[in-house]
Amino acid sequence: MLIGEVARRSGVSARMLRHYESLGLVRPTGRNDAGYREYSGEDVRRIFHIESLRSLGLSLREVGRALDDPGFSPAGLVADLARRTRERIANETELLTRLDRIGAAEPAGWEEVLRTVALLQALGSSSPGTRQRAALSAAGEEPVPVEALVDAVLGEPDPSVAGALRWALARAGDGLAPLAEGLRSPVPEVRARAVRAVAEIPGEAAAALLREALGHPDPAVRRYAAPALGARGVAAAVPTLIDMVAEAERDVEAADALGVLAAEPGTADRIATALVARLTAPAPDAGARRRLTQALADIPGPVASRALGELAHDEDRGVAVTAVYLLGLRGEERPPAP
Repeated sequence: MLIGEVARRSGVSARMLRHYESLGLVRPTGRNDAGYREYSGEDVRRIFHIESLRSLGLSLREVGRALDDPGFSPAGLVADLARRTRERIANETELLTRLDRIGAAEPAGWEEVLRTVALLQALGSSSPGTRQRAALSAAGEEPVPVEALVDAVLGEPDPSVAGALRWALARAGDGLAPLAEGLRSPVPEVRARAVRAVAEIPGEAAAALLREALGHPDPAVRRYAAPALGARGVAAAVPTLIDMVAEAERDVEAADALGVLAAEPGTADRIATALVARLTAPAPDAGARRRLTQALADIPGPVASRALGELAHDEDRGVAVTAVYLLGLRGEERPPAP
């Protein structure tokens, strides 16, 4: 079979077949009387083998070793190819994401493109200081790709850098959609970072997302959402806040949020009633009862005063002393023992 026919049947150009021959990958069986190359059936099969291996990403040198070296390991080669392919896909995905972020910033000129590239590079730095400076600079007047900030927030382990990123994101006033995706992440740390970022974004849209988070199956998410909602005057957070006080889960922050909610007309007595109910339930231990008593400090109204009066005679001395102290702060005297 002459080279032209081999090229038509194999789809490999005559020029490439000559290149294969120069590399020693394929050697035609012979030449005809006119001096033209002749390929046997075995030669054609080898050409198809070469093309198959090249389709896997092998270099021509690797193809030659795979076909001619009996000790060449297919398993090892395939594993190496898979690793290189994953790396290439990761790099291409990172590039595509960066291009999307730049496009989202709608740059008007190359100066803005270069500024956005510099920001993205800084946010991806291995230096916490560099990332923090990038976060602070992102809160300037120039538009920034908000989704890049969200990605950085969701992946940032350093508390100081994370705080700067949340601040920048809150100033941007956007990013709720990708943060909502973060709340659905299977990774607990990502969910916690997402709800903390939402908590610092003002507006009703963020409050609505926090209300959803209040029913999240992850207790950590609920415990970040509840104080933020309490600070916004959302009474639905009260049960979770009381649980946080009883369970010593950021109980000071939870008690402060209850105090903010208690400033609303008609809410103070309901909060005091809920705290007393938790106090008198059989489950709370001594520490929980003392924290719940302390939480009554910022709850105005007769229900809280009456509860503190009763707690002033509690069998637990710690609870009784706390109640007496709080009564003094309210300008009320300890009532006589019943």
